[in-house]
Amino acid sequence: MNGRLSSGQPRLDAILGGGLPADAINLIVGPPGSGKTILAEQYLFHNATPERPGIYLSTVSEPLEKLIRYGQTLSFFDAEAIGSRVMFEDLGHALAQDGLDAVVERVATLLKERRPGLLVIDSFKALETFGETRERYRRALHQLAGHLTAFPATCFWVGEYAGPELGLAPEFAVADAILSLSTLRQGSRELRLLQVLKLRGSDFRSGEHAYRIGLDGLRVFPRLGVVGAVPDYTAEQRRLSSGIAALDAMLDEGYWGGASTLVAGPSGAGKTLMGLHFVFKGAELGEPGVIATLQENPVQLERMARGFGWSLARDDVELMYRSPIDVYLEEWFYDLIEVIERTGARRVLVDSLADLRLATTDEVRFREYLYSLLQYCATGGISLMLTLETTHGGFPEISDYGVSNLSDNVVVLQIPHQDERLTHTMTVLKTRASHHDPAVRPFEITGDGIALSEP
Repeated sequence: MNGRLSSGQPRLDAILGGGLPADAINLIVGPPGSGKTILAEQYLFHNATPERPGIYLSTVSEPLEKLIRYGQTLSFFDAEAIGSRVMFEDLGHALAQDGLDAVVERVATLLKERRPGLLVIDSFKALETFGETRERYRRALHQLAGHLTAFPATCFWVGEYAGPELGLAPEFAVADAILSLSTLRQGSRELRLLQVLKLRGSDFRSGEHAYRIGLDGLRVFPRLGVVGAVPDYTAEQRRLSSGIAALDAMLDEGYWGGASTLVAGPSGAGKTLMGLHFVFKGAELGEPGVIATLQENPVQLERMARGFGWSLARDDVELMYRSPIDVYLEEWFYDLIEVIERTGARRVLVDSLADLRLATTDEVRFREYLYSLLQYCATGGISLMLTLETTHGGFPEISDYGVSNLSDNVVVLQIPHQDERLTHTMTVLKTRASHHDPAVRPFEITGDGIALSEP
């Protein structure tokens, strides 16, 4: 393969094994509104130069004026580049007047006169309508591919292909790479997905990858389950305080550094408070922390923290709040990684798993997310605490989430009845590679936080 063409977005290039093949024919397919034109323009503006300009040819889909007008609202759209390194041209009139032969002839002329580095035809699928017969369309397609192969230019064919067309249209056999954009409805939500259907002579990340469309174009979030072998790393040999002295004793001097802890219990049991103990104790010991929450908004959480003598205004504690209404699992994960790496966090609280699970109806996708998160933290020596809301009454069911077996520690909080009043209890259900006290310990929530009593 003769080099790669970058999209300007490292995560998308990683899905493509380093980028799309340069000087090749690439198909971008998907239904209307899926972002095909935006993706093609991203490649155009990122790679076009005055010496090797990019040419965008519209056919009979969107009017050229509308395409440029909406393009100008995007951050990567450089108005000063128009006419120097990026050109737009409407082929609609020539196509309607003289048919496919006029398009083939015009493309050949542009290749010779402008010597472009990139060439976009949008919509390519519309050309088939002017082929009159299947045989004539195939002949024109062959001629067009011949011109593009003879000249070193990267070509993008954009079209509204779907269903059976993905395997039957002749242009799919000619293309060197095929990117599919689609939308999956999950209840009242919509999830945008990108998939590589073909990438000639190159490896790529399989499966469906989530993406969003914003002012900066397509932002892609590679599927979390696509990870290489776990790298060699040295497990920490020191103990970390949970922030609750009596719990440290139950855990045989605290958690192992870099361990993951699941805190499960019903609403009001003290899960978030236990997480705050964990994060703020780490900050006191010089370990920056991140509170990643979908439960409490910043105002609510600050009020709660101040009630126990803490404050989110500390420089060594960062709050990452996201609304659970329209969260993508993958986007949330990558946002969290960016915050951890920017702050150098050594302790992370995720509150809560139940909200993250609601972000997808795909159980396999959810488990892939959890595995990837736990592996990232374990190999990076980052101590992780996750909260999980369970139902009241009896011992909670936590195995359905697929995280209890992966967690190094499992702590269960309950609210049993005693003498016509509710009490709080804590039990260390599991600690990996460590002794622990399995007693059921009652506790109270005081002005200083959680205060454990004797069993």
